[in-house]
Amino acid sequence: MSEDEDFAAMFEASLKTPRLAKGQAIEGTIVAIGPEVAFINVGGKGEAIIPLDELKDDDGRLEAAVGDRIQAMVVSTEGGLTLSRKVVRGAASARQLEDAFHARLPVEGKVIQAVKGGYEVRVAGQRAFCPVSQIDILRDTDPAAHIGRTYAFRIIEFKEGGKNLVVSRRVLLEEEQRARAAEVRRSIEAGAVMTGRVVSIRDFGAFIELGAGVQGLLHVSEMGWSRVSNVSEFLTVGQEIAVKVLRVEDDGQKIALGLKQLSADPWLAASEHYRVGQIYRGRVTRHAEFGAFVELEPGIEGLVPMSETTAASKKDLAKALPIGVEVQVIVLEIDAAARRIRLSAKVSEAQEAAEVREYTERQQPPESGFGSLADKLRGALPPKKK
Repeated sequence: MSEDEDFAAMFEASLKTPRLAKGQAIEGTIVAIGPEVAFINVGGKGEAIIPLDELKDDDGRLEAAVGDRIQAMVVSTEGGLTLSRKVVRGAASARQLEDAFHARLPVEGKVIQAVKGGYEVRVAGQRAFCPVSQIDILRDTDPAAHIGRTYAFRIIEFKEGGKNLVVSRRVLLEEEQRARAAEVRRSIEAGAVMTGRVVSIRDFGAFIELGAGVQGLLHVSEMGWSRVSNVSEFLTVGQEIAVKVLRVEDDGQKIALGLKQLSADPWLAASEHYRVGQIYRGRVTRHAEFGAFVELEPGIEGLVPMSETTAASKKDLAKALPIGVEVQVIVLEIDAAARRIRLSAKVSEAQEAAEVREYTERQQPPESGFGSLADKLRGALPPKKK
């Protein structure tokens, strides 16, 4: 039997399924998926169909597969059973609402007005209450923004035969977000460059949302080639930035991000830009017991040992090389592979020494035959008596 014949047989069998009450909650297993509908085995009650759109996410991707069990509600019994698992739009009785409550199926409701502590919502002609904390994922939204809107809700309390209903929109939004988050986590790979939004700033870095609530950590050490001392001065909440995924661990639960990796590493060209013995200008960035660090350019920081300063102690170092000031330094050693440059702040002494050396070289008489002979004669003379 061909695939088309299989679907035709299943569809015909679904037409012969004993009728059930519209609005009744039911559970079944997906046995086949066609171009427009999926076939659900509902046990002794036979088979039912559900529109394929009911099984897709907002981006049109199929969220279910053959063998999955789903809960749904009967929305039509004409010509067979037709199910829906998204929104119960035809619910018109307390019994149907109770079925939706027990099956945890969404119902459609319209926000009528803001009331104390929440909102009045009309569901199938009945009054329901939605607490303000359950209307949205976002907090502190304008209450008037929801008035008159029609949303999908889940009934979280069903009392007094349906006269006392409490509904939540937030739980459905969170479920959708978790489903999208799982998809986003599966798509994130190390090495990928993504656009994210800064959602939280800490002393150690910032958390970046990559979509559907999925967050990664941009550590302060990965923000720039230069040292970032204050994250709040570098990034702001709500800012959109491009980041590179460095590592993905624990099935996407831990995502490490980098920002400096999107620009060239300055150390790659350091050996070409800097020469031993040359004088450069830099900015003092910090002090240590053994000396001061000077930034020559963003990402290139060198150490001025205490012995290469005019200071005798760390206290004196703060006066001799205050943090933030520009100074002249001489490159003593450079090891680009190890990312180390040793500097000296004794520029005036080095310049004086160079001037003396240059002057001495200029004053040195050229060698000649007479000079050589005179030297020999002086060497032959006896030393003067004291």
